[in-house]
Amino acid sequence: MANATGFLRGAGDIRRLRMYNGRAGESLNMIYWIEGEYVAPALEEINYFMRDWRNDQVHTIDARTIDILAAAHNLMDTSEPYTLLSGYRSPETNAMLRRRSSGVARNSLHIQGQAADIQLQSRSVGQIYQAGRACNAGGVGRYSGSNFVHMDCGPVRSWGS
Repeated sequence: MANATGFLRGAGDIRRLRMYNGRAGESLNMIYWIEGEYVAPALEEINYFMRDWRNDQVHTIDARTIDILAAAHNLMDTSEPYTLLSGYRSPETNAMLRRRSSGVARNSLHIQGQAADIQLQSRSVGQIYQAGRACNAGGVGRYSGSNFVHMDCGPVRSWGS
């Protein structure tokens, strides 16, 4: 089961992650997996890109989450990069966000590098949500009021409106 994400619908033989982080002013267009092998330097760059932008703490991002993001992106047939709103969150950042919002989980998968909150300008929250659900891997949350979708590599589940 360790390689189960290798069979994600839409993942492909070459996996690429395209993202933009407006808070850091950074872009990422990275091939991170080629014919069954992860590219270690690419994963390191993704870890840095998805860091906690509030304090620059870097954490390993679970490759399963990266695979889910890439597969959902492929299913939407767009070259527009995701806008990353939140990748890794340090425990301090997560606690601060919990104080501001009841919608932030105490044991968020963001703290473990297993989740990302994303959006696309060319696709609706509903379209992104449906693409994430079509992967049948991890959790997919729809936050229409805040205009983003959460994807993670936890148990298969979905929520939101």
